Amino acid sequence: MKKHLSGLAATLLVSFGAWAGGAADSIVVHEPYVRLAPPNAPATGAFMVFRNTGDKEVKVVKAESPLAKATELHNHINDGGVMRMRPVQGIDIKPKGEAALKPGGLHIMLIDLKAPMKEGDLVPITLSFDDGSSKKVDAKVVRPAAVQMPMEHKH
Repeated sequence: MKKHLSGLAATLLVSFGAWAGGAADSIVVHEPYVRLAPPNAPATGAFMVFRNTGDKEVKVVKAESPLAKATELHNHINDGGVMRMRPVQGIDIKPKGEAALKPGGLHIMLIDLKAPMKEGDLVPITLSFDDGSSKKVDAKVVRPAAVQMPMEHKH
């Protein structure tokens, strides 16, 4: 009986190991960053590009970070001419395709920040996929780019 149980445990570990990699192994994350939040700001956004190197569609279904009390997948939508942020159930990444998380579109919201951030900090974010696999990403805190105002040229 003891020999049978140890064989079963080994089989379960091998099966779990193969399952745990899953979708996470086919996703490459490019240029992850978190927008530096102003002092005392309750939330900020994380942005990155997901590239799917696999042959099956993959869905990001959850994100978590120890920096925030809540972490949500969001999108900006046009609601009667007003841009609003709304939570989404997941972010689909087509086979051999990509999904870009960027300001004004899909993004990860870090809500109720637990500590102040400073430029250059790394924020750990764990992404969970629809098959139960997960991937940890370190996103660098960056200062938002200054808005470029068009310059008037006088002749």
